[in-house]
Amino acid sequence: MFTNERHQLIKELLEEQNVVKMQDIVQRTGSSESTIRRDLSMLEEAGICVRVHGGAKRGYKLSSEPEMQTKSQLHIDDKRLIAAKAVSFIEAEEVIFLDAGSTTFEMIPLLQGLDVLVVTNGVPHASLLADLKIPSLLVGGKIKWQTKATIGPSCIKQLEEYRFSKAFLGMNGVDVSYGFTTPDVEEAAVKKKAIEQSAHSFVLVDSSKFKEVTFAKVADVDDCDVISSGLDARMRKNVTEKTTYWEATE
Repeated sequence: MFTNERHQLIKELLEEQNVVKMQDIVQRTGSSESTIRRDLSMLEEAGICVRVHGGAKRGYKLSSEPEMQTKSQLHIDDKRLIAAKAVSFIEAEEVIFLDAGSTTFEMIPLLQGLDVLVVTNGVPHASLLADLKIPSLLVGGKIKWQTKATIGPSCIKQLEEYRFSKAFLGMNGVDVSYGFTTPDVEEAAVKKKAIEQSAHSFVLVDSSKFKEVTFAKVADVDDCDVISSGLDARMRKNVTEKTTYWEATE
């Protein structure tokens, strides 16, 4: 087996199992232990894995958080497809929560004419909802300047008083092993509370967010449905084994 083939197999094993044993790799590849040690050293240098006694575990780099203005300009076509798919799940007379994400922001124009009440912690979201005369409520709290989200204890306390039929949330990282994550602890707490207060929760993410891990965990992958677009076959399989996955298409 060629080096690149061994490396690809090791990556796939790490994605499936998170931790792999040296002997399993040796048996799968038909290679010597010394060869596999060299492979693991190379993959560790690339940040793919971390060598441990008897094998390796999957490595990851914590992603940082771009500002709302930057996020809103990335993957815009996919975000609009995902937003349209999300809106298709909304029924009349529902109370929904819209998280302060760039993909959930794309849902707002599509809510015109629907008989819904929208609760949000996104300041830009609340402004657009008001402009479009969509019944809405902005939960209060400290405003996080990077994402224009309200966060903090007063935001959490207010959310505790509400119940939502559905919640739609953005997320910085989606990983089948490490769950849904976001860089900010306070923003993670708001997302977590919204999930707790909702009968049905959806995470809206473009394909760039998969296999990303950030600092604060929000929930396990099986706690929410996932709506995305353009996932490769392997990633789609990994996600659908953990939770309900909805593909957004034109």
